[in-house]
Amino acid sequence: MKPVLVVNIVGLTPKLLRHMPRVASTGFSATLGTVLPALTCSAQATYLTGKLPSEHGIVGNGWYFRDQGEVYLWRQHNRLIEAEKVWETARIHQPGLTAANVCWWYAMGATTDWTLTPRPIYYADGKKDADCYTRPAALHDELTGELGPFPLFTYWGPTASIISSTWIAQATRRLIGTRRPGLALCYLPHLDYDLQRFGPDGPEAIRAAQEIDAVAGGLIDFARESGYTVVVLSEYGITAVDRPVNINRLLRREGLLEVYTQAGMEYLDPWVSRAFAVADHQLAHVYVQDERDVPRVRELLEALPGVGEVLGEDGKKEHNLDHPRSGELVALAQKDSWFTYYYWLDDARAPDFARGVEIHRKPGYDPAELFLDPHDRLVKARAALTLARKFAGLRYAMKVVPLDPAPVRGSHGRAPSDPDDGPVLLCSDPSVASTSFEATAVRDLILEVLLRPAR
Repeated sequence: MKPVLVVNIVGLTPKLLRHMPRVASTGFSATLGTVLPALTCSAQATYLTGKLPSEHGIVGNGWYFRDQGEVYLWRQHNRLIEAEKVWETARIHQPGLTAANVCWWYAMGATTDWTLTPRPIYYADGKKDADCYTRPAALHDELTGELGPFPLFTYWGPTASIISSTWIAQATRRLIGTRRPGLALCYLPHLDYDLQRFGPDGPEAIRAAQEIDAVAGGLIDFARESGYTVVVLSEYGITAVDRPVNINRLLRREGLLEVYTQAGMEYLDPWVSRAFAVADHQLAHVYVQDERDVPRVRELLEALPGVGEVLGEDGKKEHNLDHPRSGELVALAQKDSWFTYYYWLDDARAPDFARGVEIHRKPGYDPAELFLDPHDRLVKARAALTLARKFAGLRYAMKVVPLDPAPVRGSHGRAPSDPDDGPVLLCSDPSVASTSFEATAVRDLILEVLLRPAR
């Protein structure tokens, strides 16, 4: 059996591949069909299971957990994926197959042999430090001893950069070189950053593509020299946007969304809200407590500028989103638009986490976390002072994220209107070459190149 490395370069498109000669030399390239929503967690779950969201249950990067009455994004338990994963399927045919997961989502509790995923340290005094989770536990000290601490603050947030993808690629290279897993998964997030900050068409996008080409190219070369078949793929393409859509503010003004107040700050009250949205890039799951309100909510959403389509029961079924985790309605943004999670009507009443990088506390996705507040002339000085408090062991809150979503210039979640802006797949094995693959076919492609006897 020939081992396989699957490199997930987030945001890679045929358009960007033209600026990435090292990655492009991996092998044949093909357009790759996407899923709805075209989001990290949903796409990865489809690639690993060969199923669609209606079957594997990953209807977004998060959703409303009805049994707990809470909105949660970026959960990590592998059992949230309600289908068999590719390495589990492969082990039926090849007992003893080993697998490694380096930063693909839903890593914790997975049946892989080696696991690495970002995991901050949350101290009792509120301080947060960069770190990662590994299994086996001894892998943590081995990798951080060689590579330094996991660079969490360059993995997401205003300081997100190539540093995190470089660390992840080096960790993957070490696992390949020392453990030689039969299947290795590697997630490189770099293109997510500047393409959301500046859009996919400017010089920043080209520079980001060239940066990740150097990092991914080195890993691909090492893997191929080590006898690996290499598959490179992406989850979605990022397209230009210039219109944020405040879907929850509409629902609040119409008396459907409720909040409660503590210390002068407003918090979403999902337990009693008649309707609210979990905004996730260009898609929003809209949860409606009473089915009698569904027609009114749908009418309101369809009239909201920036909303392109609203899916009811038939629409969800047509787009393979008919799962109990989905909202009663699913809103899709127009091509140039994306959904904010904001539910407050006065910025003075925003919760304190709104101005920070708090991916687990916000009831929706917030791309403004990629920016320092451009309206605060002292924002860098404030950030430096906050870091000084942290290093001095004092309590602190890093309040640097803008509440104005206008700077965001790229988003995803819809199906691309042009294949040049969609995901792409490359493979070093020419025997499986094709001009296109459906998202559900990725699992079978991996199995085919993985289980073929080595020659």
